[in-house]
Amino acid sequence: MPRPATLSNSSPSFGAPVRAAFSLQRDYTHLNHGSYGATPVSVMAAQRIWQDKLELEPSRFMRRDYKPGMRAAIAALAPRLGVGSEGLALVENATQAVNAVLRELDLPAGSDVLITDQTYGAVKNAARHMSARNGWNLRSVTLPFPAASADEIIAAYSAALDPAPALVILDHITSPTALVLPLREMAEAARARGALVLVDGAHAPGMLDLDLSAIPCDWYTGNLHKWMFTPKGCGFLWTAEVQRATTHPLAISHWYQQGYDAEFEYVGTRDASSQLCLQSALDFIDAHGQDAIRAYNTALANEAADALAARWGTERGAGQELTGHMVMVRLPDGFGSTREEAEALRDRLTDEFRIQIPINPLTGTLWCRLSAQIYNEMADYERLAGAVERLAG
Repeated sequence: MPRPATLSNSSPSFGAPVRAAFSLQRDYTHLNHGSYGATPVSVMAAQRIWQDKLELEPSRFMRRDYKPGMRAAIAALAPRLGVGSEGLALVENATQAVNAVLRELDLPAGSDVLITDQTYGAVKNAARHMSARNGWNLRSVTLPFPAASADEIIAAYSAALDPAPALVILDHITSPTALVLPLREMAEAARARGALVLVDGAHAPGMLDLDLSAIPCDWYTGNLHKWMFTPKGCGFLWTAEVQRATTHPLAISHWYQQGYDAEFEYVGTRDASSQLCLQSALDFIDAHGQDAIRAYNTALANEAADALAARWGTERGAGQELTGHMVMVRLPDGFGSTREEAEALRDRLTDEFRIQIPINPLTGTLWCRLSAQIYNEMADYERLAGAVERLAG
């Protein structure tokens, strides 16, 4: 598995040279940026400054500094998402945002809610809970995997829109299969049937060039702690203007009925430092170049996936049309097919080889989900290949 020339020549500052910018444990191979991210040391330092400001004079901070800080963070984020500040709220994470939207939906009993078999587990549970509570019919459509093309996914999804659902929940990038779904086409098909559209874009910010104004949806939520380098506890919920009056945060607080932005801005006393230091994460991105980061991560993930699939005689979960900074690769036969076997293999890779990577049971076998971030390089995936081959015996 030689390192591709396109990576070594175009991005000499990435890989090992940039690892010191993160606090990641040096004797581990971190191939799971997609789950929890990794916060740069400089951003963590900025977060501590906000925490210190709060504790030095709590009353002054909460009365005079908190709101301007939140508004500045939202204003800095908005252009990166292709929207204005209005209707854009910072939240702890995408799961919280999905729960907030579902809780306030006024759909009559018997309404159909459509998810997919690749909907994120926490979001699926939220939909299950609210459907049972409100008498909605929760339906799920099976999407192709491995996926040959976007057209194949669109066709399967469009067929499931009959009967027409009242609400669809769409992943922009799926967690279990790492597919970048053809979101616009899927959302347009749902809208054409009269459905409300809620997008779980947990992985998209930072990985994709987002223009939320061009996506036909009612709500779009994303996490910033994954591919935009913020500390944990920083995500956003964008709500279309027509839905803002009836969308409220999970915690109803002092600014109830004072408008969407005011309600989400303050939800009670909390440590919002991960959101307030958002500008420092954007500064980190700009220092390395957003385009350069995306190009490196996408090239590395795909080169690694191709190399592993060839070395193991297996396959990828999709071609580059449907991938970003994460790619699925089927493991060699013999490791099992169940969730328990997947977790056992993951633990062995962690404990015996100090490699952190998700293993998912799919299509009757086990797959690994490769993540690529600027601190990774091909040698990391070579270590994974060697560990898997040793365990295969």
